[in-house]
Formats: sequence, structure tokens, C-alpha cells
Amino acid sequence: MRHYFVLFIFGILLAASSCRTDFDTVASTGDLKFSKDTVYLDTVFKNIGSSTYNLKVYNRSKEDINIPVIQLKNGLSSKYRMTVDGMNGNNGKIFNNITLLAKDSLYIFVETTADITDANPTDFLYTDEIQFDSGSNLQKVALVTLIQDAVFLYPKQNPDGTKEKIQIDGKDVDGFFLDENDETNGNELLFTKQKPYVIYGYAGVPENKTVTFEAGARIHFHANSGLFVDKNASLQINGNISSTSKLENEVIFEGDRLEPEFSDIPGQWNSIIFANESTNHVINHLTLKNAKIGLDIRNQDPTAFQITNTQIYNCSNYGILAQNAKINGENIVINYAGLAALSCVYGGDYKFTHCTFNNTWSGGQQFAVNLSNKLAGATPETNPLTQATFNNCIIYGSNTNEFNLDKNSNSAFVYQLNNCLLKFGSTSNPDYQFGTDTAHYNAIILNENPKFFNVNLNKLNIDKTSAAFAKGNQAYSIPLDIIGNTRTSPPDLGAYQNKDFPK
Repeated sequence: MRHYFVLFIFGILLAASSCRTDFDTVASTGDLKFSKDTVYLDTVFKNIGSSTYNLKVYNRSKEDINIPVIQLKNGLSSKYRMTVDGMNGNNGKIFNNITLLAKDSLYIFVETTADITDANPTDFLYTDEIQFDSGSNLQKVALVTLIQDAVFLYPKQNPDGTKEKIQIDGKDVDGFFLDENDETNGNELLFTKQKPYVIYGYAGVPENKTVTFEAGARIHFHANSGLFVDKNASLQINGNISSTSKLENEVIFEGDRLEPEFSDIPGQWNSIIFANESTNHVINHLTLKNAKIGLDIRNQDPTAFQITNTQIYNCSNYGILAQNAKINGENIVINYAGLAALSCVYGGDYKFTHCTFNNTWSGGQQFAVNLSNKLAGATPETNPLTQATFNNCIIYGSNTNEFNLDKNSNSAFVYQLNNCLLKFGSTSNPDYQFGTDTAHYNAIILNENPKFFNVNLNKLNIDKTSAAFAKGNQAYSIPLDIIGNTRTSPPDLGAYQNKDFPK
């Protein structure tokens, strides 16, 4: 009997629910509310898909409503595509009879892939709109994105479907060697400022060739891409001082995702790799962001690698990784790296003047500067560090010790810090006696805050309240700082001459 009673009650409830009208909908009356009246999809390169952006649609009424149609104004020809509450509709363009419950909301996700020819030729904006209902109940939300033209460089597709390869460190990787027919200026490979470049795979500089980047050039690397400079090849970056925040004369290397949320994400692309015996490299006014390793230098050439007025930010491994290289660096700023801002290993010859090496990577034990005369797996394992000189520099960060010496007594290990601000905790290790070891340390300012303007925004400028203010030695001074300001006497430490911070 109990079993029949349960079935009886269930039947009554089922009959009652079938008679309910609170799931019935009424027609939309054009009173929808939206989280925004325009969806701005940030700048994308032509024919590269955008990130996904969202719009929230609200039904503020007390009744469940039916929206007869949600569609893109340009219909099936639109370069935008949508999902509405997880549904794809007709190719992501048109959706019919969408129910929106009382006091509820739904999500619309929007993305685009468009060509420069789809955009307005005067401002390169590609626009459309999402339409809700029609006639007197029509409501609209505008869609806007900027399409940027670019030169695309990528490995060729072989007849068997595989991609073109080049060799780096004895391994085949997706890549291609730059050709003078792509960007030519006499016997040089030239990257100009006329259009940005987007590189897929590794772009190789062939032996005995020079690649040149003119002031204002913009180079964007796709995921797992980079630049490879082969032996006897050279790289010349000819950036210049910029007068505005747009860095119009700076050469910029970064990833190919232009949306703001990707502006400071490390590891979006691989590296600039300099092969052993590559030669005659000059870098001036380069800003490099969001790589795995910014500059990966394996240079046994006796010619010094000149790096000046250069900024390297947000690298997941190293800002600069040098193996048995010879580098003369002036006015360099490196901030935020997963292992070290600057790591000079397997010996070499280095001189850095008025540089700022800072590392605020959270977790683990990272360094601003790491020096070593050995390399695991190398033959021989040690190699002489003939010079590592730091003059008027800042070596700082969020860890207790931001300066690391990794020595092997089987090879020379020559280093000296003059007039540097350094962060390092107390230790009895004889290698780190900053106050008494004058053979290696002179006029060291220990564990005082340089008071950078905004480390999180990679603004390592200082003002007169900084511990680095006027602490430099005029004998090592470089007349202009990284952005062209005249240095005073005595000079400030680091790459920036002090200025009052903006209010």
C-alpha cells in the first residue's frame, strides 16, 4: 500500500507541474540591460584570432522572456562570431528564440578573425553590432576592433606536409633562414619601421650575413618562436631615444598577442639566440619583453658584444644568459626573471656600467646577478672568468641575496664591483665580505632601498630620495642615461638619472 501511495502523490505533483504557467515566456519588449554598450576587442594582427570577450545580458523584469533573435548585423558574412550561453547557433552569427528567465542573465562571448581588407581603410577599425530582437524592440551593442597590418615570416611547408627546419644546438627546430628577397637593403637583411613583423618559428640569420633593425621597428614572435644568429653572422639594432611614451624610436621585441592582458606575461616566446662564433653585435635602444630567455649569448668571438640603452622585462628564465661571452653593457635595465636577470656562466669577459639589475620574481631562489666559471655537461666543465666588472650599478630584488658567485678553483674567477648598490644578507662566506674585501668590492651600498618608482610596471626610475642618488663615481660615468637625460656629478647609480616622480 505504501508503494501505491507514493506513486499516487507523485502523479498529483506531476499533474500540477504540467499546469504551471511560471515557465511560460512572454515576448521581449526591448527592455534588456547590458554590461556594456560597446565591446572593444583589442588590436589584433590581420587573420590572427583575437582573445574572447564577454557581454552580459540582463532581464530585470519579473517575467521569463523570449528573445526572438540575437544576431550579428552583418549576418553570416560577419568576421565576428559568438556563443550565447554556450550555444553556437548558426555559425556563431544568428540565434533564434533565446529564453531569458526573470531576474536572470546570460553570457555572450565574442571573438574575431579579420583581414586588414575588412577594416575601414581610414582608421583600420573593423566594426559590427549584436542585434537583439527587431523592429520597435530592437536593441544593439556595438563591436569594435583594430586590425593591424603586418609582414608575416614563417617556415615553408614541405611537399610531405612537414615544416621547414633549421638546426640550433644540433637539433632540428621549425624555422627558416632570412632571405634578402624578403627584406633587402644591399647585402643586409633589414627590418624597417613601416609595418610590424610577426615571426613564426625561428628566423635564422645566415652565416656571413648581417641583420639590421632600424629605429622604430616592431618585431612580434609567436609562441615557441625566436631569432637565431648563426656563426660569423651579425645583429645590429639601431634604435634611438624616443620623445614620447609610445617609444617611437625604440626597437621592440615582444610576443604577438596585443591584448592588454598579455602585456606582461612571461614566456610567450622563446629567445634571441647568438651562436658560438657569431660576431660584431651591436644593440642600442632595444626593449625586449615576455620571452623565455631574452638574449641567449654563446659568443666566443673576441669582439665585444655592445649592449646599450636596453630594457629587458618579464622573462620566464633569464633576461640575459651569457656563456663564455664578451659583453660591454651600458645603461641596461633588466627586471623580473624566473631564474636570474643576468646570468654569466662558463667564464667570459664582462663589463657593465650604469646598469640596473632587479629581480622581483616570487617564490624560489632567483638572483638579479649570477656569475659562474663552470657549466654542467661542458667539456671542460670550467672556463676562465677573466673579467666581471660592475661600475655604478644597482643589483637588487625581493630575495635576501640578489648576487651569486658560483666558483670553481680550477679556472680563473676575476670580478669587481665599484660603487654599486647591492642587496645581500649577512654571511661569513669570504666571497661576500663587501666591507673589507677591497680587491673585489669598493664603495658598496649594502641593503639600502633604491626606491624604484613602480617595479610591477617595470618603471625602475629613481628620485632624490633613493639610496642610489648621487652615489656613483664620476670616473665611470656615462654622460647620458638610458632615456637621454644628462647625468650630474656625482652621478646616480643605475641606468636612470633621478627625476621627480609624476604626481
